[in-house]
Amino acid sequence: MSVVIPTLNEERNLPHVFAKLPPMITEVVVVDGGSKDRTVEVARQLRPDAVIVQQTRIGKGNALACGFAACTGDIIVMIDADGSTDPAEIPLFVDKLIRGDHFVKGSRFSHGGHSHDITRLRKAGNDGLNLVVNILFRTHFTDLCYGYNAFWRSVVPALDLPDVELPRPADGRKLWGDGFEIETMINIRAVTEKLNVGEVGSTEHERIFGESNLNTFRDGFRVLRTIFSEYGRMRRRRRAGIRPFVDSIILAGITPRPRPAATAPSAPAQPAASTAATRHPADPRRDTGLINRARPRATDDLGLQPTQDLSAARARVLDEAGSRTTLED
Repeated sequence: MSVVIPTLNEERNLPHVFAKLPPMITEVVVVDGGSKDRTVEVARQLRPDAVIVQQTRIGKGNALACGFAACTGDIIVMIDADGSTDPAEIPLFVDKLIRGDHFVKGSRFSHGGHSHDITRLRKAGNDGLNLVVNILFRTHFTDLCYGYNAFWRSVVPALDLPDVELPRPADGRKLWGDGFEIETMINIRAVTEKLNVGEVGSTEHERIFGESNLNTFRDGFRVLRTIFSEYGRMRRRRRAGIRPFVDSIILAGITPRPRPAATAPSAPAQPAASTAATRHPADPRRDTGLINRARPRATDDLGLQPTQDLSAARARVLDEAGSRTTLED
């Protein structure tokens, strides 16, 4: 299981973020955008096995795309380096993924979520943007602009991010998808490609050190532009007869594999505590249904039967993530 952390001058925040990463994380991918401080050195000190990636252009979108390309885990989680997203919540996202969702996003405004950072003006703007998206795309988003997401690595092609090998435009502009529009863009593309998209409640904290680069009006208009751009893209693809990604999805690596004999238990395993027992003690969460209005198929979209095979897949994912807990149905 991989976690992607975009960074830019975050040396003072990384100790807090790394300390809260759960044991199930087996790969930490730190994508640096040219930090002038000791961000990279601190990351290596805290986690010698961390994968350090230098992004190829500029912008958070390019950083995430570079990070996704470097991941090797079956599951990818994207969090922020400033401490605003709580890594201790990762098991909640993973639980929904191994129960059948393809893509899971955090929500600060529903299902037990909360924000210690958002202003009334930004909250009003977010509500308005949510309404626009839910009408245009027939979705049930409760928090469109939050960037705490987790998904199966096999669905990354559905997000259709700009190629990380493309050169930066000569005039200095960002390619579409390289900037902060990435968070809105991937959320919308996940639903337009008919992936099973779920939400979990999440608590957003204030940045620990440093100042945010967010600008309420500038970034609000950027998100609005992204919404209408993605709506046009969706309509063009439909007119061209391009089928949604989910129709051809093959989640490679999820098919259960026999546990190696060396690690097989010598006696029947005792029932383990549910993942719900690991929920953040101060902020209990609630699972949610799908954001997509269409209901899931009777046979799980992962290509597995929704009983024995899926249970085995859950056990395998958690085993590879370093966890000894077997999820119960």
